[in-house]
Amino acid sequence: MTRTRTGAERAVDDIRLLGDGPIGLLTNFTGTLPDLGRTSEALVAAGAPVTVLFGPEHGLNGSVQAGETEAETHDARTDLPIVETYLRSGDALDRVFAESGVSAVVFDMQDLGVRYYTYIWSMFDAMESAARVGVRFVVLDRPDPLGGAVLEGPGLDTASFSSFVGRSDIRQRHGLTAGELARLFATRDLAARGLSVELEVVRMEGWEPAADIDATGLPWVPPSPNMPTLDTAFAFCGTGLFEGTTVSEGRGTTRPFETLGAPYIDGRLAARMRERELPGVLFREVWFAPTFHKYAGTTVRGIQLHVTDRRAFRPVATGLAVMDAIAELYPDDFRFLPPGERLDGPDRRHAIDLLWGSDELRRTVEAGRPASELVGAPSAVADVYGDDVLLYPRVSAV
Repeated sequence: MTRTRTGAERAVDDIRLLGDGPIGLLTNFTGTLPDLGRTSEALVAAGAPVTVLFGPEHGLNGSVQAGETEAETHDARTDLPIVETYLRSGDALDRVFAESGVSAVVFDMQDLGVRYYTYIWSMFDAMESAARVGVRFVVLDRPDPLGGAVLEGPGLDTASFSSFVGRSDIRQRHGLTAGELARLFATRDLAARGLSVELEVVRMEGWEPAADIDATGLPWVPPSPNMPTLDTAFAFCGTGLFEGTTVSEGRGTTRPFETLGAPYIDGRLAARMRERELPGVLFREVWFAPTFHKYAGTTVRGIQLHVTDRRAFRPVATGLAVMDAIAELYPDDFRFLPPGERLDGPDRRHAIDLLWGSDELRRTVEAGRPASELVGAPSAVADVYGDDVLLYPRVSAV
């Protein structure tokens, strides 16, 4: 197996790829090299002119939960200042970049391949600010952990449901690398706002888009506290929708997003899901007591998803099939969270609408119709995007 060389590895080997002038590195604990050393430390040791570290959600070191940032303002390993950028956008982020004095913002984080995972939206906001402030934007590219061949799920209604879990109309399983997303954002979204960013992508070498990240020879680094395994990432692409419901998505357990449950669920759910014989996944009845988040300290029943074939597994269709079963078996108890709860307090929108990308899923289920009627066929990335976006060859097949 030929190991993939990431953009970060190439940049450390040749810092000229980063261009001239002081650099602000937008990174976190996922910005690693094959030996699991930090990109930030390696770039500084190689003589790259990194002057500041910008931190996203979960902070530079990943020590805090979703929706939080770390308090540290200095990185002892590199002796560089840390500036948190999570939820900073517009004028606030413009000021951060302008006051930092950098000539380029360099992005190095591991995305998950799912629209409602927030690191790509940190990148989106940073690209907008870089365009307004007039600094270059460089992406050190990394694999899409779910592979880069397939698109699944709905797009996003940006007019009504833009948020920090989605700012651009991409599919729920988007099939692109961070570098490819940056090209899409620059040519479509930023251009529509009259913005132009000087974008450079340090490409990977040896990445095969048809395979998941296990085929790259690169170690799996959990990209956030509740994303321990690659199977978690695959499940999250569908079960992340349960964040917007009264069902626990397994936060506060050792297998978040693979485990779903609630006090009102019983053994019928596991039996129903086994009857479905969905491709690439098995279901096991479980009891669990979350240590935090929904139903903390309460023993609940539910299911655990066991992904058995990642290529066959369809996470969005699976997530909706589970939602249909819960809504049918427990109609008096299953609910979507009210507006403003969980994701979007100030705007008072339903979390499920922001996750799905529109209110179509919520309205469908509340009308008593099956969520599964919204499942479209998967698409090939090559059939949707062209050479203006794609950096790595794709085949037109699903």
